Amino acid sequence: MKELGPTPYDRIITLMNRLRAECPWDREQSFKSIAPYTIEEAYEVSDAIERDDMEDLKSELGDLLFQVLFHAKIASESDAFDFEDVCNGLVEKMVRRHPHVFAGSDKPDWETLKAEERRQLGKNNILDGIALALPALKRAEKLQKRAAKTGFDWPDHAGPLEKISEEMAEVSEAIANDDQNAIEAEIGDVLFSVVNLARKLSVDPEAALKRSNQKFTRRFNYIDENSNADLKTKPLEKLEALWQAAKQSGL
Repeated sequence: MKELGPTPYDRIITLMNRLRAECPWDREQSFKSIAPYTIEEAYEVSDAIERDDMEDLKSELGDLLFQVLFHAKIASESDAFDFEDVCNGLVEKMVRRHPHVFAGSDKPDWETLKAEERRQLGKNNILDGIALALPALKRAEKLQKRAAKTGFDWPDHAGPLEKISEEMAEVSEAIANDDQNAIEAEIGDVLFSVVNLARKLSVDPEAALKRSNQKFTRRFNYIDENSNADLKTKPLEKLEALWQAAKQSGL
């Protein structure tokens, strides 16, 4: 590795430059083509943290850093910005958001600071700046939190709970009308309302759904492992009995 440069910074910059210049695959990539990999690497960082696997976390953080370098390198080729600009911009933003650390001021209201930054960037609407590419549950939660800061919010969880029932009735109506477009729209409204309920009850909806996914996986694996026949040939009541057995076993 030392032939790439004397310091870690030198080596990663030289590495990226050579890959972009000499590797056919790396050379043909664009912001859009590598964006899915960037998202995937961020999820893999989160997964390593959840598993408390420090060796894997070190590796995944490197993979995520590579994505940052890749985007910055592509940008530098059109003179938009480079990796140093990314680093300098990050430092400037964090210093600006931490005047209590760097300027001896009182601890600021982060939301007020970020709102001012959005105004300076020409993002004047209250919901501007919430990334469109966020997972839908997370974006719904952020939209609701941002709106709630204006006072547009239920006083407690009773409102969202009632709204879920209302939206479920509208799903039933859409099904009765055999209107696929309306069914999709109303199911979306149900999910949005469930996120609102989770928010009012201080539950992270993404974490809650992840937990349910894990529980379903454990119980379905029990069914798979304890079935003596192809699951497709087994009556539903037999599968349900195995599901209940998995549930009673604590899975």
